[in-house]
Amino acid sequence: MENEHLIERAKKGDLQAYSHLITYYSPIVERFAYQMGNSIADIPDITQEVFIRVYRFLDGFSYAKFTTWLYKITLNVSRDFKRKENQHNNRVKKIGNEPSENVITPQERILREEEDRMLHECIQKMDGKYQLPIILYYFHEKKYEEMAEILSINLSTVKTRLLRGKNLLKKELEEAEKREGRLNG
Repeated sequence: MENEHLIERAKKGDLQAYSHLITYYSPIVERFAYQMGNSIADIPDITQEVFIRVYRFLDGFSYAKFTTWLYKITLNVSRDFKRKENQHNNRVKKIGNEPSENVITPQERILREEEDRMLHECIQKMDGKYQLPIILYYFHEKKYEEMAEILSINLSTVKTRLLRGKNLLKKELEEAEKREGRLNG
């Protein structure tokens, strides 16, 4: 359900309605941001930035579907965070203070404990042009048309990338299972 009444009230400056929008849609934003490969530590910051942008641009919102707009904002904020993270990592490398690769972060520990660790890792290895359609279709149940709008690509490209992404993911999962079998066997 799109909560159109809340959206209209929030557009008119009703902060309580805006607060309800945040409460209702935060889990969707958090899950999508996480599935796109953002670190668990960055999810609260990304979610906060998404809802700051929603607040700033809510007056101009005229899309047919609020969630589609929200996914698009989350995608852009996530890309911004990754870009900043890459810039930071490059600066760290230049000054020679690379963190040890043997240190296990809390985020890695959590991923290892989850049942879907292998799937998550395989999805993260995929090129973004295939990764995002897989995430949106299978984990967020978006229709092709919504995905095309969120990703700013045409419908036939969405279908092609989803099909290719499924094939790539299947191969990656098979290889990961073989590796796991060798490690455990």
